[in-house]
Amino acid sequence: MRLQCEVDVISRLLPTCGLRGRGRGTRALLSLGRPPGRAPGGGDGGVYLMVCTARDRVGARYKVQENIERFFTRFVEEGKATVRLREPAVDVCLSKANASNLKTFLSAVRLAHQGTDAGALPLSALVPAKTSEVEKPKAKMIITSRRDYPLTKNFPYSLEHLQASYCKLARIDTRVLCLKKLRKLDLSHNHIKQLPATIGDLVCLQELNLHDNHLESFSGALCNSTLQKSLQFLDLSQNKIKALPIQFCQLRELVNLKLDDNELIRLPFKIGQLDHLRFLSAARNKLPFLPSDFRKLCLENLDLFGNPFEQPNPLVPNIQLKIPLTLLECAARATINSRIPYGCHLLPSHLCEDLEVAKTCQCGGSCLSSFIQITVTMNLHHVAHTVVLVDNMGGTEAPIICYFCSLDCYSHFLDRYLQSNG
Repeated sequence: MRLQCEVDVISRLLPTCGLRGRGRGTRALLSLGRPPGRAPGGGDGGVYLMVCTARDRVGARYKVQENIERFFTRFVEEGKATVRLREPAVDVCLSKANASNLKTFLSAVRLAHQGTDAGALPLSALVPAKTSEVEKPKAKMIITSRRDYPLTKNFPYSLEHLQASYCKLARIDTRVLCLKKLRKLDLSHNHIKQLPATIGDLVCLQELNLHDNHLESFSGALCNSTLQKSLQFLDLSQNKIKALPIQFCQLRELVNLKLDDNELIRLPFKIGQLDHLRFLSAARNKLPFLPSDFRKLCLENLDLFGNPFEQPNPLVPNIQLKIPLTLLECAARATINSRIPYGCHLLPSHLCEDLEVAKTCQCGGSCLSSFIQITVTMNLHHVAHTVVLVDNMGGTEAPIICYFCSLDCYSHFLDRYLQSNG
């Protein structure tokens, strides 16, 4: 019988140092059996407990029959137990074992201690352990060339951090999508053009680095996946992305977002919903202005250098007012302003999508497709503690969109604007 777990062998004769040659938490393979060549029989005391580790794959053997002073099994349901031996005077401490397998193993050890006929025990051959049986599960793998990329064998399922850069990957390997413990995935400097929706099945993923690839979009399906609850760092810099989907702002756990060196013509409409966002860089894109929701951000660092921002002119409005208001516009405004619950189970999906992108007027009211739009200047220090200069002239201001739900609201704004600049 064999058991994989973590082991610490502690001497009771050396309480200060504890004979920790095998180290607390050392991965080990425990075997219960008879040494090769030992004659069968239950009364010869030939049953041994063997502990094999990565440092000692041949293993240390401990006699079992009438040699166990006590079993400590209070935490056996947590995969922990201790076997106290008389000779030598050591405690074999087991942890991180499968609880069911541990119970079965301890039961067999107890029977061997009591002198049960060896023929009735589930004994194993006491042979050196294989490296794969005692090595610590691999948590990190870094690959930085195509030559080192594994083609014939799977990635260790224990991986929590995988980097596969400069591997000329045209797509994300399906084997990577099976690594359910992944917390950090770095696929930078490849040739990936599209992201599979199944990345959203990596429920523990906190960091995703796709810097320097050939991406042209970021899927809305990914934004609606379990990444909403886990993803904190996202690097999409140096790709070919022109716009991000409406659903992007569902990734509300994002803390650090890098969008530099793309072809973005706009930032996500509801970017203000990213209330955990602290670091945002979108330098060297094609942004003419910032969305109205940008005012809601609270950042530590912001970099918008090298965008062709337009010169704002509040006196030249883009008027999209429809008078009288359509029934749809009236219903949409009433739904949002009165905070009436809605969803696809109540309304057609396209109406729900329209409501999700409703504009907010300076008066606090909402508007859908009937509005007046202008751009005004905003000092970026209002939303970020540290601001990288917007241009080579030392500026930290950028144009931001403002919406008005009626001529009255726009007129009130215009009066205040002319007075302040009069």
